[in-house]
Amino acid sequence: MAQSISRSVSFDLTAERTASVPWFVWSGILAVSSIAFGLYWDISWHETIGRDTFWTPAHLAIHFGGILAAFTCAYLIFSTTFSHDPAAKSAGVRVWGFRGPVGAFLTAWGGVTMVTSAPFDNWWHNSFGLDVEILSPPHVILGLGILGVGTGVLLLLVSVMNRAEGDSKLRLNRLFLYLCGVLMFLHLILVSEYGDPTMMHSAIFYRVAALGTPTMLVAYARASGRRYGATIIASIYMLLTAAGLWILPLFPAHPRLGPVYTNVTHMVPMAFPILLAPAAFGLDLVLNRFSKRGRWLQSVLAATAYLAFLVIVSWPWGSFMMTPAARNWFFGQNYFPYQVPPSEYHFAWQFQLYESTRAQFALGFVYAWIAGVASVFVGIVFGDWLSRLRR
Repeated sequence: MAQSISRSVSFDLTAERTASVPWFVWSGILAVSSIAFGLYWDISWHETIGRDTFWTPAHLAIHFGGILAAFTCAYLIFSTTFSHDPAAKSAGVRVWGFRGPVGAFLTAWGGVTMVTSAPFDNWWHNSFGLDVEILSPPHVILGLGILGVGTGVLLLLVSVMNRAEGDSKLRLNRLFLYLCGVLMFLHLILVSEYGDPTMMHSAIFYRVAALGTPTMLVAYARASGRRYGATIIASIYMLLTAAGLWILPLFPAHPRLGPVYTNVTHMVPMAFPILLAPAAFGLDLVLNRFSKRGRWLQSVLAATAYLAFLVIVSWPWGSFMMTPAARNWFFGQNYFPYQVPPSEYHFAWQFQLYESTRAQFALGFVYAWIAGVASVFVGIVFGDWLSRLRR
């Protein structure tokens, strides 16, 4: 019976328990990785070469990930919908007459949204020129599509992982941690304008770091079942970001658009990663210690620990990053886009005081703490739901 079922459809429970990792999980992880690394590469391309054409390798990597994710999940949905196997149908949900894993529907929508954003982005650049910020209107649509793909693949992987057993479950768990690290990498790229070392003595840095990031860390850690899952995920994010900083400058490149104010000869990377692992460790410590207490108490204590660790580490770290000792290939404070004239280099080596008064600064930290508490609470609820997801 099991053999006949496994031959009839690609997506079934019996095959999942015996196979190491289902093909669609590998496909989804490849898609998200291509999107994440392509996005980092695209930002570097803008800072080094300029947007000379839509058909840059970085753009192709981003949209390849979206198309791959969409086709993979469309196949899953159609194969489940038209399958005669009741086990396969029971492992999915029904949407508009189609059946499939809940993550497949979200991923397919995200992939279509990403592809839709491509002509909009091309028109935007032709009409208005270069982007002056990361979150331009077409990039917001692209970001929503990336969010759909990333979250959808996450749900797809979690549902398979929760049904798996033995060695297969362990392999899926490792892939899950990697995927969560990539999603954290993506998230912090999108808010990187407020994550620069020059912001680390302003409350806005901690407000942005406390809104959303703890949700992801807590939810993914709870779903992984690892005691120090948040620390592992934050460490993967840091490693991926540092790898981009250290690897991209190895490749020669020159600007193709003007005006050129800085003579760039190699790819310009993004900044050194935020030191997120210590703050994530604070989350793990508190949530492990008070795991039997109420959710709101856990949220208050965990958010307080998260912010405390973040301030203790980031405040002196920001001071170090302003010094000449950080102006080298390892820490990356000596890289500048071709659009920045040498007369403005000093702005990268001095703090931006986002809040104009001490009262605003203090109120900013209050907002950061409130955002942290809410973010941790949502992460606990979402993580508990993820740990039960099987469809």
